[in-house]
Amino acid sequence: QVQLVESGGGLVQAGGSLRLSCAASGVTFRRYAMGWFRQAPGKEREFVAASSWSGGTTIYADSVKGRFTISKENARNTVFLQMNSLKPEDAAVYYCAADPRTIERVTTGDPALWGQGTLVTVSS
Repeated sequence: QVQLVESGGGLVQAGGSLRLSCAASGVTFRRYAMGWFRQAPGKEREFVAASSWSGGTTIYADSVKGRFTISKENARNTVFLQMNSLKPEDAAVYYCAADPRTIERVTTGDPALWGQGTLVTVSS
């Protein structure tokens, strides 16, 4: 069955960096648009970043643009989220998302697949 598994979350000090990974199984990964969302306690889930099938098109939320980078490595069935200059407000559970149709399905929050999530904690 199709599955997305996130990893790489952890504790980091403000200003530090962290790289999240999302490995896909049971899918033809190269044909999926991918994305990342996050949800902090007591807050709604919000869009963070997305990548087209090829990785040639990327979209970022204004809150992370210039600090986060999404990259898709089709040969390894993995998408990454490089997070730099982390702020306390970046702390959340980060979820990987995928959709075989369009990147819009990801950016609008309606992907076909969701991962379990990985926790990112940022200390002040």
